[in-house]
Amino acid sequence: MTIRICVAFCIVWTNSLAQYRLYEEGLKKYNDKDYYGAIETLSDFLTRPVRDKKFDVDAYYWRGMAAFKLGDFTVAAEDLKQSLALKHGNVGNIHWFIAKCYENEKLYNDAIVAYSDALKILRIDKQKEFQILTERSGVYAKMGNQSAAIADLQAALAIQPNNEMVKNSLAMLSDPKSRNADVKTETVTPVVAKKDEPVKTESKVETKPEPVKTEETIVTNPQPVVQQPVVTTPKEPTLEELYGDEKRYALVIGNSAYSKQIGVLKNPVNDATDFAEVLKSMNFDVTLITDASYGKIRAEMMKFRDKLNQGERDKTVGLFFYAGHGLQHENENYIVPVDAEIMYEDDISRFCFPIQKMVLAQMEMSNSRMNIVILDACRNNPFPALHRSIGESTGLGEMKKARGAFIAYATSPGSVASDGTGRNGLYTQELIKAMSKPGRTIEQVFKEVRANVLRQSGERQNPWENSNIIGDFYFKLK
Repeated sequence: MTIRICVAFCIVWTNSLAQYRLYEEGLKKYNDKDYYGAIETLSDFLTRPVRDKKFDVDAYYWRGMAAFKLGDFTVAAEDLKQSLALKHGNVGNIHWFIAKCYENEKLYNDAIVAYSDALKILRIDKQKEFQILTERSGVYAKMGNQSAAIADLQAALAIQPNNEMVKNSLAMLSDPKSRNADVKTETVTPVVAKKDEPVKTESKVETKPEPVKTEETIVTNPQPVVQQPVVTTPKEPTLEELYGDEKRYALVIGNSAYSKQIGVLKNPVNDATDFAEVLKSMNFDVTLITDASYGKIRAEMMKFRDKLNQGERDKTVGLFFYAGHGLQHENENYIVPVDAEIMYEDDISRFCFPIQKMVLAQMEMSNSRMNIVILDACRNNPFPALHRSIGESTGLGEMKKARGAFIAYATSPGSVASDGTGRNGLYTQELIKAMSKPGRTIEQVFKEVRANVLRQSGERQNPWENSNIIGDFYFKLK
């Protein structure tokens, strides 16, 4: 019995040491300014069921700071708030960074509260008090609260009486002219001509007298020669001319290698790999990841969002494809990473990746004109032990429509899709076939997919789409 206890202790200690090294690696990546790598590694640490949880508070803090450095302010604020909940010691600065996150997200009321919380703690440091007052003043100004903005600047000026920047800002806010005061000016009303009518002027125009008609110049019933205009039909632009210069970015994920507890899937990696190859032939810049952990999915999602922001707003398209286990819980759909170990209901939101919040919302805030999300992720319930907790329905739920989004599901909400008997799942198999036909709109492609999947599944699997798109999209231009 003693030997067994010692062996068990050694196993636990070894696992804990390995997880601590994972935490250390994440911190090193942050210090090396590899912020994507830090997010991936710290996320892997935080999703390990066996770890020394006393490091969680710092892991959330540094992961939040990495997201802040990358401009992902919504995610940064969530992680920083989690570090506060775990009693991080750097309370004042964390409130300050949360305030900056809210300000960047234009959540000005929340920003004021966070700046005020930071000020209560950090005002013993006069330099920090000065900075927070000037930053909070800027938020008040954006909200149109001039008196509060002025009060903060006056308090800042009391700390640094010779600061010219604050003096200038205070003068601008205090000057009525800077607040769009009415200014009386003489205006001159221009003479506007009616359409196709010249503007009348007072200049005299010399007119020539009409020639005197003589018998030689009079023609009875003249027959004018009318020159028929040459009508040319304009050439219809090709799809390549219309859409050939648009930037296309895709993040494609396939998860198959789950634990036996969750259930290994046969086809998702094949589906993702084959789908990615087809997209590359259609001029997509494709990132493919397979059998991905939570940390890997999170880091690649942030890189994907950054790519979408590189393109022009009217000429950029983003596509997210996922094949693997998925589930719905409390009105959110989740991707199940291969390292997920779910024992209790509240583990789902911690260890699974939210699609509405972390995929669709990130794409919606980017520069892309159209966001395509394709989910072949409703194979079965991966956590049968939690069947009662997560509800009677299986598969994924219908998501809220987002701006410029086309959301496609392998099957209708609450239903289960087939994993397929060949190399690919039935849905992805038919999708690759339909999208490979040139000159077809995205709506035409998915209508064909639905018809073929319904027929081949004996009406058991009914693909589903939600659309809020404006304009057209063609997978294959020629």
